[in-house]
Amino acid sequence: MGHLKLHDVSISYNGLAVVENLNMEIYDGQISSMLGPSGAGKTTILKAIAGLLPIQSGEISINDRVVTRVPAEKRDTVLIFQKPLLFPHLNVEQNVGFGLRMQKTDKSIALKKIETLIEITGLTGLEQRKIHQLSGGQQQRVALARGLVLEPSVLLLDEPLSNLDAQLRQQMRELIINVQEQTGTTMLFVTHDQGEALAISHRICLLLNGTLRQTGTPSELFYHPSDQDVARFFGSTNILRGAIKNGIFACHNISLPTHIKDTGDAKATIRPEDICTHDEPGTNTIGAEIISTRFEGSTTALEVQTPTSHFTVRCFRTGYRTGQLIHLSFPTNKIHIFP
Repeated sequence: MGHLKLHDVSISYNGLAVVENLNMEIYDGQISSMLGPSGAGKTTILKAIAGLLPIQSGEISINDRVVTRVPAEKRDTVLIFQKPLLFPHLNVEQNVGFGLRMQKTDKSIALKKIETLIEITGLTGLEQRKIHQLSGGQQQRVALARGLVLEPSVLLLDEPLSNLDAQLRQQMRELIINVQEQTGTTMLFVTHDQGEALAISHRICLLLNGTLRQTGTPSELFYHPSDQDVARFFGSTNILRGAIKNGIFACHNISLPTHIKDTGDAKATIRPEDICTHDEPGTNTIGAEIISTRFEGSTTALEVQTPTSHFTVRCFRTGYRTGQLIHLSFPTNKIHIFP
């Protein structure tokens, strides 16, 4: 069991407030990502949860037990850092079992646990190798196994994949997902990479400027952002400005029913890939001029200007050119109105 809860947690660093009145809940048996740009306070929060940094106010609880003033070694958490921090004089097997030796775990029980985690993390056959004989990905696997073998209530991972190349990162993402499914360990995964968080998480906690802006499933944050900042963070820079009257959001020639109360200043967003392009005008289309094009491999990004707005459009077609006139349509089922 691994249920983590932060209630009104505030943390200062060198006299400056880094996190203020943070409320966050990590559910048992899930991978949750704490996502945000560099400097948002993610690592500070992780260290506070692990007991490595004091908090100024608030409460941290694990499995309904308040651990705010409990020393790090008694919190039932394990923190895996960006760099593996393995012992170079020990081999793989000895590194994985180091924590068990410190706990004075019975040797036969320890060996069985070590063997199981070595197999789960794909290290079979590497047990006697020293750390300098391993690749970066293999070293991170050892660090993961060393943390999991202690069976913590919550495993904390501080951007553990950031030092790996793209291919290894993908392999490690899949490994972490598979390991979590096999062990059921509650994990809090810190990253600044949106794609990583979307791919690996059951839930995402988005942190901007020391404030938790939105928590939910990956699809909720991606398609239903709580505000413009969250939308922009996930690449949805298109903002539709209109009004809500009699339960209808109206903008340009768009009419969309909504339960949001009437207002003369309503905003909505639509993702770049959800805007449709047309060569000829049609029902409910808007004329636009292409300001710039950018080839992105599988898609082409267009910056376009309508008589009243600027939009980013991402499409699969190629051959667009700067100055070309096109027509846009906005599927109403793809438009998200901000609360």
